[in-house]
Amino acid sequence: MITLTDNAAKKVNELQEEKGAGGKRLRIFVESGGCSGFQYGMSFDLEKEGDQVLESAGVSFLMDEESLAYMKGSEIDFDDGLQGKGFEIRNPNAESTCGCGKSFS
Repeated sequence: MITLTDNAAKKVNELQEEKGAGGKRLRIFVESGGCSGFQYGMSFDLEKEGDQVLESAGVSFLMDEESLAYMKGSEIDFDDGLQGKGFEIRNPNAESTCGCGKSFS
């Protein structure tokens, strides 16, 4: 299960309205790259074959099976404070993360 905090859910809803995402949902994914081997990504997208449709804090989002396997048990937060980093992913499966918080191994 992937959990969005209330702050993350609120920000996703705001972005969806701003971008006029229409029928698109948030897609959360993992791809090769970044300074640690893998990096997180988010975008608004249409559902594709093989996607898992998940929900947390009232937000419906998409993940492919491979990304879900890397991120099981993760919590996604949004920090917009003075030193805010934006979206932060706390992944219990990551052996190490880089300083930017966007990549892991």
